[in-house]
Amino acid sequence: MTNQPLKAIVAVKRVIDYNVKVRVKADRSDVDLSNTKMSMNPFCEIAVEEAVRLKEAGIVDDILVVSIGPKSCQEQIRSALALGADRGLQVECNTPVSPLDVARILQNIQQEENADIFLLGKQSIDADNNQTGQMLAALLDCPQATCASHVQIENKKAVITREVDGGLLTVEMPLPAVITTDLRLNEPRFAALPKIMQAKRKPLVVKTLSDLAIELTNDIELISVDTPIQRQAGTMLKSVDELMLALRSSTQIQMPKHDEEA
Repeated sequence: MTNQPLKAIVAVKRVIDYNVKVRVKADRSDVDLSNTKMSMNPFCEIAVEEAVRLKEAGIVDDILVVSIGPKSCQEQIRSALALGADRGLQVECNTPVSPLDVARILQNIQQEENADIFLLGKQSIDADNNQTGQMLAALLDCPQATCASHVQIENKKAVITREVDGGLLTVEMPLPAVITTDLRLNEPRFAALPKIMQAKRKPLVVKTLSDLAIELTNDIELISVDTPIQRQAGTMLKSVDELMLALRSSTQIQMPKHDEEA
């Protein structure tokens, strides 16, 4: 256990609930959010849970939850406060924000907060970019560990087990550091009713982009949104011979014709 309790910042994002079937607007300009249930991004919820567990272990003593968006994102901040976070900060913004701009905003907040641990979900389930944590670490010039499945903080160092293509990778790094969370890191808890009521009295500060001296780059343009291609119906075959014939015909590759003079 560390000798001195640490400070953690957790970024959370308001997204369409993962149980909701996404609808696309008729003009294909964006996703239709009207009358749609919104929730905290599941990976962000895991990040909040991990921060709360570190607080319960006496490693962290202050958890600041940050969300960027319109007033409605205060609902997700209050949810994080009900789970055990101490303070909330909404950065008011009514336009889409790119991963780089999110990282710049968090970098600016860090200059005031001087946190030891940044916990973010590895990606959001709407844009699926998986970029913000890496960009934030680059801007802060600090160590990072993405896709964390186990976090251990001791003596001002973080030992992180990461999920990689070949299995698991364990890395050690000094603090401050940026950590992005994967699905198997923990199982987020449900907030009890008394905790939900207590969360309403916890401090929640609202700042604007002007307060943080941030001007959005607007370097990403949304061209169109389409629904996934419908899966075609399968074909019933009467025998193994028909199956093998169908497999052979579907995997035949036409070889390119080579120039005779080559």
